[in-house]
Amino acid sequence: MTPAKARDAAYALALIVPALLMGGALIAQYVFGLYPCEMCWWQRYPHIAAIVLAVLALAMKRGKGRVGGAGDLAVTLAAIATGLSGLIGAFHAGVEYGWWQGVTACATVGGSGASALDAIMNAPVIRCDVAPWSLFGISLAGYNFLISLGGAVLVLALLGKGRKGRKGTFR
Repeated sequence: MTPAKARDAAYALALIVPALLMGGALIAQYVFGLYPCEMCWWQRYPHIAAIVLAVLALAMKRGKGRVGGAGDLAVTLAAIATGLSGLIGAFHAGVEYGWWQGVTACATVGGSGASALDAIMNAPVIRCDVAPWSLFGISLAGYNFLISLGGAVLVLALLGKGRKGRKGTFR
């Protein structure tokens, strides 16, 4: 892979990985009724930041017709944000598997009722230490860890490969 293609792949993956993971989380929530707990929300915030940073990087790349400098910095920050979400996912998975103690706060979903008290009393409590879904023994938080951290490392590796051949200068 040429350095230019590696850089293009890094820019694309910096957007695709967090966007697909956020899309999956939203589908799980709104289609399958897997409401997020407090730590699930913590994992979403870095993905949102990564998406914004990756879109900015792509806009800078398109606007100048070239890459480097601020665009590369934005992609690097997007990869770091994606990796951070993965690390939060690792912590959350450890809580779900009972490896360590988690947070005490749990998220709730607003219910529909005649009054605010009814809504509060009928809202389900979403526990952070119970995995609502798993596949092959891996929870959603575990998959977030694997995909986010792997994606972040891949983006940084591709960006590094894209820098080779440029001899430290920006086009």
